[in-house]
Amino acid sequence: MPKIIDHDQRRRDIVEVAKSIILKGGFEAATMRSIAAEAGFANGALKHYFPGKESIVAATFETILQQMSEGVQAAGEEPTTADAALRGFLEATIPRDQAQIAAGRVLLALWEYAMANESLADLYRSHLAAWRGSLIERMEAARDEGAILDQDFGARANEYISVAVGATVINLMYPDGERIADYETYIDQFLARLR
Repeated sequence: MPKIIDHDQRRRDIVEVAKSIILKGGFEAATMRSIAAEAGFANGALKHYFPGKESIVAATFETILQQMSEGVQAAGEEPTTADAALRGFLEATIPRDQAQIAAGRVLLALWEYAMANESLADLYRSHLAAWRGSLIERMEAARDEGAILDQDFGARANEYISVAVGATVINLMYPDGERIADYETYIDQFLARLR
C-alpha cells in the first residue's frame, strides 16, 4: 500500500527548515540544496512542494507575517478591561521572547527580497495597516472606558509601530533578548503618555 503523504504538512515543515537556515546563516544560506539536505530530502525533491527558492522564501515570509498577526490579534482578547487589552496588544507587538525575536530576525533577513517582490511588499504593507488599525481600535476602546485621554490615535499608532519595528531591527544585534527590559519600560512610558 502506498504511503500517504500530507503535502500541506510537508510544505509547513520545509518552511520551518528554511526559517531555521535563514536564522543561522541569513538569506544566502537558504539554498535549495541546503533546505533539501536539512529537511532530509534528496536534491530536486523539494520541487514536488515548491517550484524554486523564491516560492519557499515567499511562503516563509507569509508564514512569519501570519504567525505575527495571529499573536497580535489574540493578545488582549482575554482581559476584562479595554485598558488591559491595550497593554496585552502592545506587549505582543514588541519582541519579548526568543520565539518572537527569532521570527523578527528571519523577517528582517527577507525584507530585501520582499522589497523587490511587489506581492510580498503588498503583503507586508497590509500587515502593517492591519496592525495599525487594531492598535487604534484598542486605544479608542481604552479611551471610551476612561483609561486614556482622547488624542490623535493615528499619530500614536505610527509612533508605536516605528518603535516596535525598530526593536525588531535592534534584535539583530541582541538576539539573546538583552533589550527586552528596555522595550517593557517603553510600553510603560507609552501608556503613561496616553493617560
